[in-house]
Amino acid sequence: MSGLSDEVLAAIDAIEAGPQGPTVGAFFDLDGTLVAGYTAATFYGDRLKGRDVSPAEFLRTVVTAVDGELGGDPTRIAHVAFSAMRGESEEAFADLGERLFRSKIAGTIRRESRALVMAHQRAGHTVAVASAATKYQIAPVARDLGVEHLVCTRLVVEDGQFTGATDGPMLWGRHKASGVRAFAREHDVDLSASYAYGNGYEDVAFLSSVGNPTALNPHRDLRSAAARLGWPVLDLSDPVGGSLIAAGRTAAALAGMNTGVVAGLSLGLLTGNLKEGRNTAIKLATSLPMTLAGVRLNVLNRERLWTHRPAIFVANHQSALDIPVLGNLLERDFTIVAKKEARWDPRTFVGSIVIDPAYIDRGDSESARATLDGVAERIRSGTSLMIFPEGTRSATPVLGPFRKGAFHLAAQAGVPVVPVVLRNTGELMRRSSFVLNPGVVDVCVLEPETDWSTDDMSERIAALHTKFEETLARWPA
Repeated sequence: MSGLSDEVLAAIDAIEAGPQGPTVGAFFDLDGTLVAGYTAATFYGDRLKGRDVSPAEFLRTVVTAVDGELGGDPTRIAHVAFSAMRGESEEAFADLGERLFRSKIAGTIRRESRALVMAHQRAGHTVAVASAATKYQIAPVARDLGVEHLVCTRLVVEDGQFTGATDGPMLWGRHKASGVRAFAREHDVDLSASYAYGNGYEDVAFLSSVGNPTALNPHRDLRSAAARLGWPVLDLSDPVGGSLIAAGRTAAALAGMNTGVVAGLSLGLLTGNLKEGRNTAIKLATSLPMTLAGVRLNVLNRERLWTHRPAIFVANHQSALDIPVLGNLLERDFTIVAKKEARWDPRTFVGSIVIDPAYIDRGDSESARATLDGVAERIRSGTSLMIFPEGTRSATPVLGPFRKGAFHLAAQAGVPVVPVVLRNTGELMRRSSFVLNPGVVDVCVLEPETDWSTDDMSERIAALHTKFEETLARWPA
């Protein structure tokens, strides 16, 4: 799996070479381990933004936080927050957790942490998130990672509302270790053969509970403890943020896109060949921006992009970067299907002048059907189609379900489907971000699939979805 550090690859090799099966546990801390940063701060920041924090609560929070830094009980600040939740709806708070996951927390999941989780899952281990956080913070992350079990702080709920109390102790320090031991007894997990990952000094007891502890991105005190105890240390990279340099290069990339479009269309007008002018504009408007932004493509099986034309090119969707990447790959004679809301997106507006997208109104099925009928005719006339069968950008690399529209078009137009797997565009340009970071985009073009029919469409779509998942999980050499 390229893009991972040598230390992480060695850790994955050790997991694969070690004992297998569900009697081996793998326990991951949440904040600072699976995700960069602290989910509680995200929740509290949202409450501050919504002016849901009273002056008295804010003062108590500040005083308690300072006391914790000066040697007081560091869990008191959490109990202040729990008390403030008295009378709040559990359902509304769970919905808030889902919203904050999509908008903020999903982008903080470390890619290498995800790879470690997947290695334990392939080994058949019993994987759990063990954290002092609540399930409302953890559950969306765990679901995205495919983790079933949570060992966490639980809040008391009566008649659908929080009471402000915890059900048992907050799972911090020795209480997290006790929670893991109780979980192991209940699930017949052998802790001496199990793994644990944590980042704070308070995790020493938790990490000591297993035979294979790892200090992951540890704070200074835990790093010292790991050195004394002979524990391995893994330092993982954090998700890329948007620096001022990256923002400047993004602005240059947008200018490059505009320049490419103008140059290509001008050439078409001068030569009287508008079709070639548009194709030249596509090449320039996709290659110039990525060069200026410092984005390179590493493409496997590039030749498959040209063996079947026209075709419907389907790709997974994580980022606004996906469209220029695919445009750079396809080069000429293609269009896209997009939701009508994307018509005025400044990241793609100028390029859309060249490729003339088919905009779909998802709220009007009759209008959408008529638009797709027109697209099928364009395909039969020689124009290929780029489409994202998930329908919307995923917040994380986890693949969403495929909708059938692209495949119905393939059957209707009588053309093949060419699957294109994009691995890490979301790392270079996050969902809803306007800043493009430099880096390498990994692309794998799968075998084209021909002869689409409604008779076996559902089965073939499911099989193709599995191919995408397998490619993302085990990237080809």
